[in-house]
Amino acid sequence: MKSFISVLALLASLQLHAQKGTKLPEFGKVDIADLKMPECSFEKDASAMILFSEAESTFDMSGFEQTEHRVRIKIFNKKGFENANIKIKYPFDVREASIKHLSAQTYNLDAGGNVLISKVDKVSIFDKKINKRYSEKSFAFPDVKEGSVIEYKYTLDGSSETYWYFQKPIPVAYSQFTIDFPKELIISVVPHTSLPIKKLDVKALANNIATEYSMSNIPGLSDEAFMSCREDYLQRMEARLIAIDLDGQPTRNLVRTWPGIIKELLDDEDFGLQLKKNIPRTSDLDEMLKSVTDPYKKMCIIHKYVRTKMEWNNYDNIWALEGVKSAWKDKKGTSGEINLILINLLRDADLDAHPLLVSTRDNGTVNTSVAGYDQFDKVLAYVTVDKKNYVLDATEKNTPSYLMPPEVIASEGLLIEKADNYAWGWKVLWDDVYQDENNVIISAEIDDHHLMKGAATVSSKDYNKIDKLALFKQGADKLKEKMRSSPDIKIDSFEVTGNNDEELPLTQTFKFSMPASTTGDYHYFTANLFAGLDKNPFVADERQSDIFFGAKQHYSITANIDLPKGYVIEELPKSLKMIMPDTSIVFTRHCSFNDNFLAVSYSLDIKMPVYTIENYPDFNAFYKKLFEMLNESFVYKKK
Repeated sequence: MKSFISVLALLASLQLHAQKGTKLPEFGKVDIADLKMPECSFEKDASAMILFSEAESTFDMSGFEQTEHRVRIKIFNKKGFENANIKIKYPFDVREASIKHLSAQTYNLDAGGNVLISKVDKVSIFDKKINKRYSEKSFAFPDVKEGSVIEYKYTLDGSSETYWYFQKPIPVAYSQFTIDFPKELIISVVPHTSLPIKKLDVKALANNIATEYSMSNIPGLSDEAFMSCREDYLQRMEARLIAIDLDGQPTRNLVRTWPGIIKELLDDEDFGLQLKKNIPRTSDLDEMLKSVTDPYKKMCIIHKYVRTKMEWNNYDNIWALEGVKSAWKDKKGTSGEINLILINLLRDADLDAHPLLVSTRDNGTVNTSVAGYDQFDKVLAYVTVDKKNYVLDATEKNTPSYLMPPEVIASEGLLIEKADNYAWGWKVLWDDVYQDENNVIISAEIDDHHLMKGAATVSSKDYNKIDKLALFKQGADKLKEKMRSSPDIKIDSFEVTGNNDEELPLTQTFKFSMPASTTGDYHYFTANLFAGLDKNPFVADERQSDIFFGAKQHYSITANIDLPKGYVIEELPKSLKMIMPDTSIVFTRHCSFNDNFLAVSYSLDIKMPVYTIENYPDFNAFYKKLFEMLNESFVYKKK
C-alpha cells in the first residue's frame, strides 16, 4: 500500500471497535462446495480466484492503529500455484509497526470427501528487514494442489490502510474494507472505481463511526501490452484523515501541504542533511575535470563517473539510509544514496543540481493534489545547464545524460528546494526531441531454390538503443536472437558497433538467410524483417488500461530484393499512406518492381507517448490494418 494513516497521540484516549457488518465464513470453516468448485463463474479461464478478501482498520485518538486482514483463495490449476507464495510488506519506521497473529493453512479433500488441513509452520514464516523504514513477511503454503483452498489472516499493528484494492490480478468474488474511527476525526473517502461499490454504515458505539465498503465479482486485471502501472487501474478506494473536530475547540486541519513536505524532507537526516555532506574528492575525478570548462561536459563526466563507480543494490527509495559517506566508501548503495551522491558531486562542481522526487512506472502515478513523500520511490538529479534541463539517474547504466530516464519519462517529478524561495515545484518530464527509433536496411536476393540470402543493417537510436544495449550487455547472442522473428531465419556474421559511444546509434550488421514459403506454383515472403514489428500486441477488442509508449517512435524498413530470373511478382501490393483519425500515427508503404528487382520501404511514426482507453477503439482498428499492411506477402511465380 502506498500510504498509512498516522494519528499522533492527542489529548483524549478512545479505543473503540465497530460491530461487524457483512458476515463472512469464520477462519478455518471452509465450504465443501468451494473445494469442489471447478472454475470461476465470472472468469472461466482464471487459474485462481480470491473467494474473499477483507480488512478492518481501527484507530483512535490516542494513537492506537491496527488493521486486521483475511484472505481466502481458490486454486484451480498449476498456473495458479504462484498465488500460494505470499509476501507482505509493512512499514517499520518511527512507530515500528509489526505483523502479529499470522495464521495460514491449506485445505484439501481426501478420497473420502473429508477436509484435510495443512497449517503453515511458524518456522517457515520469514521476516526480512528491507531497510530501516520497511520490512517484509513471507511464507509459502504447504500441500497446494489443483483444487486447494488457501487462507491466511494477520493483524498489522501500528498502522491503518488508506488505500484498499478491491481488484487484484486474479478475479475476486468478494472484497470488503471497513474503516472504524472516532467521530471527532474527519475522514475523506474517495473511491477510484468504475464497477458498483456498496457502502454500509455499520452499527457501532455512540462515539465512533464504522463504515463498510464492498465490491463483488471483480474481474482480474491481467498484464496488458504497454501497460504502465497496474495499480493505477485497479478498482480501489482511498481514505485520508483530514481534520480533528473536538467539541468546544477549533477544528484542527491535518491536510498536509507540499511546502510542508519539502521542509520536512530538507530537515530529514536521511535526505536533506545528506545533501550537505562533504563527500571525499577522488584524484581520478579531479583529473578528469581539471581542464573542463564546459558545464555540460562536466555534468556528463560526473554522471558517468558515479554510475561507473557505484554499484546499485537493487533497492529503490528516496533516502540515504546508511548515509552518503558510507555508501561512497563502500561504492554500493540504494538508488537514494547513489543519486544523492551524484547531486553532491554535481554541486561541488558548481553545477545547478537539485533533488527530483519521482514515481517510476512500476510505482504508479503521483496524485499531486495529495501531499505525501511516500508516493515517490526514487530521487533523481535535476540539472540545469544553459537553460536546458537534464534528469540523471546514476543507477541506470545505459541511458546517456541527454536522455530522460525511460522509467520516468512522460510523468511529473517534484523538484526539492526551499519552499520560501519558490524554486520548488512540479516538473513535466518530457523531451520532444528524442524518440524510440529503429531503422532497417536490407539487401538480399532469392536463388533458384527460393532461399533468400542477404545482409542487413539495423540502426537503433535513443530509447531503442537503451533497450538493445541492455540486451547486448547480457551477451551478443541475446541481441542476435531478438532479430529472429521466425525460427526459419538464420543469422551469422553478427557485429555490433556504437555500444561504447553514447552519441552514436547502436548499429547491428549481419548476414541472414530464410526460405520463401511455397504453395503449388506460388512462392511468397515478407519484407517486414528485423524492425521488431513482427506481431500486433493490440489484438484484444477491449482494454482496461491506457497504452503507454513513453516516447515518440519511428520505425523504417528499406528492402531491396532480387528475384530469381524468370520470375515475376503476381500482384504488387499497393503503395499507400495510412493516418490515424487524430493524425497521431502515420504509416507509409512504397513498393516497386522492375527487371526482377523489388524495392520496398515502410515508415511508421507514432507521435503520442500515451493513448487512453477512450482512444482504444480507433487505435485498435488502426493497428489491425497496420499489421495487415506490414505483413502482406509478396507473391511471385514463374513467368
